[in-house]
Amino acid sequence: MDAGGMELVAGLAIGSATVLLLSPAAISASGLATIGLLFILAKPKAWPAMKSTVQFFTAVSKSKKGNNVDGQSELLDKGYANLKNSFYDLATDFYEWGWGTSFHFADFRASETFKQSLRRHEYYLAGRLGVSSGATILDCGCGVAGPSRSIAKFLGVNVKAVTINQYEVNRGNALCAHEGLEDQVELVQADFMKMPFADASFDGVYAIESTCHAPDRAQVYSEIFRVLKPGATFACYEWCRTDKYDAKNEHHRRIKRDIEVGDGLPDLVHTSVCTQALGDAGFEVLEARDCMQDGHLGRDGEPWYTPMVPSWNPSSWPRFQFNAVMFRVMPLVLKSLELVKVLPEGTAKTQTMLQACGRGCAQGGQTGTFTPAWLMVGRKPL
Repeated sequence: MDAGGMELVAGLAIGSATVLLLSPAAISASGLATIGLLFILAKPKAWPAMKSTVQFFTAVSKSKKGNNVDGQSELLDKGYANLKNSFYDLATDFYEWGWGTSFHFADFRASETFKQSLRRHEYYLAGRLGVSSGATILDCGCGVAGPSRSIAKFLGVNVKAVTINQYEVNRGNALCAHEGLEDQVELVQADFMKMPFADASFDGVYAIESTCHAPDRAQVYSEIFRVLKPGATFACYEWCRTDKYDAKNEHHRRIKRDIEVGDGLPDLVHTSVCTQALGDAGFEVLEARDCMQDGHLGRDGEPWYTPMVPSWNPSSWPRFQFNAVMFRVMPLVLKSLELVKVLPEGTAKTQTMLQACGRGCAQGGQTGTFTPAWLMVGRKPL
């Protein structure tokens, strides 16, 4: 979600650090809480990043009230790059501690570990590219490149991976070196709306829950089209509204707003918008379907949104923090820490918004109005 996209995890980590200290039995790695708080205190750039992010989310929240819930936010269109950069400076370390190095969702099979479910989801997408060993492919919106490394090993390919954030580039390249993959996987700081690569550079491109952050889907798909070789394939998982979404239903509108505000999205578009944009960019659309609904991932486990469904069991972390009591108590705890200058001003507000995103994702999954895995596969004509 990218990317893409997993701001939720940062919200879980930032907002739950104090609660974890108060409830050590709730998690086996209880040291996460101390690490999270020390990170905020010891990392100077976390403070301006938090302030910038709070200001941005506050403005976005105001822009999406009332009738603006279903509209594009001009603020997000103009400022999405600044938002992503400042936020990921703060959040990247929390992502790793709270979720791992693959910042995306996956459903859960009964026989799988959490990490295995993420890998399976990555491999399924990578298999759509149809590339051979030794090919050079692009990860568009890579985070710290957890999927890049797993796919490089799985397919025997070379991966260029782009993220807008330099801290993620540094961290991701360090992880590549640690795994002995520095000659196979390389992260590059770049905006995927305008990438520093020559035309027809790659044998394949993929994006995992990242291009939802683009202010214009047609533009980002066109840029991907440009860097692909003729005959090559682009495959992605997109965050989208589904056919079950009803713009006249206030509950559905609230779900959409929670996801947009909490994840800093320009607009949570319908699946048809993405499919149309892919075709408009010049691709031959080979597949366009909801992976979380079509059954190919199996039915013997749990759905992708399980980690965000409220629970009263303290051992069911992070679900425990989404119950009605914790949803109200945590902001109060964080606000008290702001007052004594332990946490930067705005931490509670940011956590509340991100927690609302988690709630929105869970409710979107339960109602079937939202999917984080609208699979699209497109081929660039010869």
